[in-house]
Amino acid sequence: MSGGAVGRSYPRLEGREKVTGTARYAVEYPVDGITYGWAVPAAAVRGRITRVDTAPALAVPGVLAVLHHGNAPRLAPGSEPELWLLQEPAVRYRGQLIAVVVATTLEAAREGARLVRIDYDAGPHSTVLTADHPGLYRPEHVNPSYPTDTAEGDFDAGYAAAPIRVDATYRTPAYHNNPMEPHATTAQWHDGRLLVHDSNQGASPVQAMLAELFELPTESIRVVARHVGGGFGSKGFAKAAVVLAALAARHVDRPVKLALTRQQLFGPVGYRTPTIQRVRLAADADGRLTAVCHDAISQTSTIREFAEQTAVYTRSMYAAPHRRTTHRLVRLDVPTPFWMRAPGECPGAYALESAMDELATEVGIDPVELRIRNDPAVDPDQGKPFTSRNLVACLREGAERFGWPDRDPTPRSRRDGRWLVGTGMAGSSYPARSMPASATATARPDGSFLIRIDATDIGTGARTAIWQVAADALGVPPERVEIRIGDSDLPTARLAGGSMGTATWSWAVIRAAQALREKLRDTPLADSEVTAAVNTEEEVGGQPTLPRYAYGAQFVEVRVDADTGEVRVNRMLGVFAAGRVVNPATARSQLIGGMTMGLSMALHEEGVLDERYGDWVNHDLATYHITGCADVEQIEAYWVDESDDELNPAGVKGIGEIGIVGTAAAVANAVHHATGVRIRDLPIRLDKLISPSPLA
Repeated sequence: MSGGAVGRSYPRLEGREKVTGTARYAVEYPVDGITYGWAVPAAAVRGRITRVDTAPALAVPGVLAVLHHGNAPRLAPGSEPELWLLQEPAVRYRGQLIAVVVATTLEAAREGARLVRIDYDAGPHSTVLTADHPGLYRPEHVNPSYPTDTAEGDFDAGYAAAPIRVDATYRTPAYHNNPMEPHATTAQWHDGRLLVHDSNQGASPVQAMLAELFELPTESIRVVARHVGGGFGSKGFAKAAVVLAALAARHVDRPVKLALTRQQLFGPVGYRTPTIQRVRLAADADGRLTAVCHDAISQTSTIREFAEQTAVYTRSMYAAPHRRTTHRLVRLDVPTPFWMRAPGECPGAYALESAMDELATEVGIDPVELRIRNDPAVDPDQGKPFTSRNLVACLREGAERFGWPDRDPTPRSRRDGRWLVGTGMAGSSYPARSMPASATATARPDGSFLIRIDATDIGTGARTAIWQVAADALGVPPERVEIRIGDSDLPTARLAGGSMGTATWSWAVIRAAQALREKLRDTPLADSEVTAAVNTEEEVGGQPTLPRYAYGAQFVEVRVDADTGEVRVNRMLGVFAAGRVVNPATARSQLIGGMTMGLSMALHEEGVLDERYGDWVNHDLATYHITGCADVEQIEAYWVDESDDELNPAGVKGIGEIGIVGTAAAVANAVHHATGVRIRDLPIRLDKLISPSPLA
């Protein structure tokens, strides 16, 4: 691939559309004869629906129908029971979407939903995750297909024999994705074919799921997702909005627009599970780890199993001869958890990187140096060499840029008036994945080129990165290249998630461009277009299974009010090793976004559960707090030069998730350095810092 566009900062191709408001999202497409859907959530925690009284709702002017289990079109039971909506009277958690009102106006649909009367035969329920819950069990695997437990050496013996030990339990609450654009769909049927404009992270997977549910061939379904206002994992597969909209449109035989409310995003579409994590570390007097154990407990629903891979992070991060990781799960009467930015690695890193900080204190060694001493030469989990591992480079450059060498390690050693000042850091890692994809490249008689692939840009700048990669692969200026993405009618590609989007899509695009150039050598371009099509499944599947990871190091400075416990963040700095960076401008944006989300996790975000109802009492952005620009005064992101020819043709690793992974731990470690108080239960609220005694 010739140089040129890759490695340069370009503004997003769709930037003008977004800032001028002309970019259309899922429910903004104009459709004749449109109607509006409004979902109705269950008020019971667990039980059965015994009566649905639709008369008051149907009496509202403009209301066309109320769909529920007694009259909705039938769906095929399939691989995703969470989407078998309006098919049975069972209620498995409060907030489960059990009806939908369709009306000629949004206002009428909302009023109709308020007036639907539903009676329940409620049963006993269990909604609270505890470390001693009698229902805890060992799942067969953890997301997506990792072994549930691992063991090397003899942890118990190694831990008992070590002179220095840490044994701590860390807890994280439920977190909610809250993308700016809610889960939303415009659905319409015509001659047995279904067209949906849907907010998702992959049109092709949504198409496949709808085909399964409605028992249709995939070619009878088209899913369009040209612009998506964020997802953070929650839109990784088909969710309730697209199924309800399609059901409603079929029932009323008119197009339906349906957007879930902000409150309805706090359950039925997934969330990050709460976790209880016990981490035990043992080391010699020099700080070299001899034994590591990470035990993780999380929850799932009674509808389907989702096991967060929380302890997987620990398997490959630091070296130790004796290691053990376990996962245990409990089925509760709650919504099903799902992916949220860096699932598993994010909460797992909070626990391990906090424990490493505690170990550094016990040993009396600098936290950066501790991590460098325990950097493994080969993957501790697989025993194979990494394709590249530049964690140490990130640690050293980050420490230098941040001014870490000047740090006094003593807690409460810095004070500025009433403010206690502290610094903290953490390491990060995230898998570098690639998946098969298809793409076409077309040469046009006017000298321009067209790239077609069902990639999805969820706000990351993916469209622009693909454009840059395509231009270099074709050997032409990027201005001569057009990109089409976000449509299941395009060549099939995997979703935007798992930090594998650019790696996956660029692979297919590069191969399509190369095939086109070969074709043009044999068939010179005349008055008609020339197209080359590829599928990378065989090539991707034939790769050796070597450990592939992106790495990072986050550094944070905080100040804590000694009287009130109020925490403020002065500055954050991250250095990352993520392969070849395609677009520095959008890469920096992603890394800063990840760190900001990690700061939000550390200080603000917390789903507060009312155990009586199995529902979150804070289910809007007025009560579920997230970080804003004013919460951090200075934030910087850098990366080290990294070349890894064994990754993929573009040499890229994902950057969407590595930024969040270690950030919460870095913040917690900085708060401990400032105050001497170790918070092991996120978020770090002021009441936890000043209780039982004031900091002053």
